[in-house]
Amino acid sequence: MSTFAESDHELDAAEVDRRLREDGWTVIDVREQSEREAGRVAGTRHVELDRLTAEAETIDRDRPVIFVCRVGSRSGMATQAFRASGYEAYNLRGGLVAWEEAGLPLEPEDARIIGD
Repeated sequence: MSTFAESDHELDAAEVDRRLREDGWTVIDVREQSEREAGRVAGTRHVELDRLTAEAETIDRDRPVIFVCRVGSRSGMATQAFRASGYEAYNLRGGLVAWEEAGLPLEPEDARIIGD
């Protein structure tokens, strides 16, 4: 569990994959640009953590949103902040490390997970 997101606000990698593909939930990658370029989940939106406040109004309040980062800490902070602002927000438990460990695809073809 993330230090910042409560356990009932976290979803495992398989659930995030399903919600993204089947339900069209918004998934936002809060990592730095260089981290995202190295490897990312297809179909996700990129908004660096330090830009989230400025971009909040562009995120639909009427749809659930899932935040992702490398291990779930930064996205946990985003989840907590957006929940406090009235969004139905979730965190990818374990981040992209857990995503990769679950055998789920990343792009580009030579994707790797970098960062802290």
